[in-house]
Amino acid sequence: MEFQKVVESRRSIRKYDPNQKVTRAQVEEMIQAAMLAPTWKNSQTARYYCVISEEMIEKMRSECLPSFNAKNSMGAGALIVTAFVRDISGYERTGEPSNELGNGWGIYDLGLANENLLLKAEEMGLGTLVMGIRDVKRLREFLKIPKNETLVSVIAVGHAAAAPKMPARKTLEDVAVFL
Repeated sequence: MEFQKVVESRRSIRKYDPNQKVTRAQVEEMIQAAMLAPTWKNSQTARYYCVISEEMIEKMRSECLPSFNAKNSMGAGALIVTAFVRDISGYERTGEPSNELGNGWGIYDLGLANENLLLKAEEMGLGTLVMGIRDVKRLREFLKIPKNETLVSVIAVGHAAAAPKMPARKTLEDVAVFL
């Protein structure tokens, strides 16, 4: 699929077809695309915790997501928790932050990687939903995520059961300043 078409067609999916599965190979392909994103000094701090078994998906949805996100991710064939290793991206070897953003660079780098993942999923014919409201403490326990990692999002992946329309977008003049 042409890049512009991928960007224009990607939507947040809130209704999945439970009869169509997502394979480990598909999730691996999405993560390989995510790994190609640029990072601060090539630090590559993104981490992905991939839940692909139906039993684990249901347990995670019911125990780690609020009811509205559990509903929005119903029927998804995979749930991917995204995290980054703290105090590396945006930091000097001495442990001091390189500028005022500190661990903000870890979030920034993970955002770049996550966008690659989302666009790859779209190219593969899969829908996604990025969920930022989640029970971090329970996710950390459930997936045995180390304390030196910051959990950022849960991404539902599956085959869309509905095709949402593009929501209104701001104009170029609303968001860009040219000097």
